[in-house]
Amino acid sequence: MRRAAVSIPSNIAEGFGRAHEKELIHFLYVSLGSASELDTQLIICHNIDYLNDIQFEELLSLNNEIIRMLSALINKRNDFIGHSKT
Repeated sequence: MRRAAVSIPSNIAEGFGRAHEKELIHFLYVSLGSASELDTQLIICHNIDYLNDIQFEELLSLNNEIIRMLSALINKRNDFIGHSKT
């Protein structure tokens, strides 16, 4: 879970450090994949009682907000270069 969580901002930063918009979009998709991976790991942790209901709902809500923000950013960047992938 830590690796997936750290991967999200790390890939965003790497993407913004690249020279081309398409590379940025690629790394934003990698970040989105890591957020989706974290989503699954949160569900598993809740199902095996590593997280109580309150912890699970709070973390899931925060991660879902990150997923929404990443999706919106990807859509904006795709619009900027004239593509639509999501």
